Amino acid sequence: MDGAEYTFRRLDESCAEEIAELFTDVFTREPWNDDWSDREQLRLYIHDLTGQGNSLTFGLYQGKELVGVSMGRVKHWYEGTEYCVDELCVRTGCQGQGLGTVLVEEIEKACIGLGLAYIFLMTESDVPAFGFYKKLGFYQLEKNAAFAKKLR
Repeated sequence: MDGAEYTFRRLDESCAEEIAELFTDVFTREPWNDDWSDREQLRLYIHDLTGQGNSLTFGLYQGKELVGVSMGRVKHWYEGTEYCVDELCVRTGCQGQGLGTVLVEEIEKACIGLGLAYIFLMTESDVPAFGFYKKLGFYQLEKNAAFAKKLR
């Protein structure tokens, strides 16, 4: 990292606009190329992740700029309460500087402080995030499979 000052904090739905800006900056580019041109769909998605009773969202700021975000939810499970991360990203121009590692380390500390037992997330195996998570000590759940069915 370049020695700049970073601030980590818990976010909520009031930060939806800056979260949406960062989110689209990252996920509309390679390797994801997601089409978030429907702003209402994006607004609803951010609300789904930040505006629920069990939502848990964290942000990493460089000065006043949001440079990293994690959006997910708290889920109670028989082995302990989990932070299920739905989205985690670092601003495209800030990637490769160690900010993702800082963000995840801060999330881990915050989750321990909240008494959570696990962090659970999913990513595609052919994107750089896969190796990033493995490097940080996440392990692949070999017996689990993700399923989807397109309805229209």
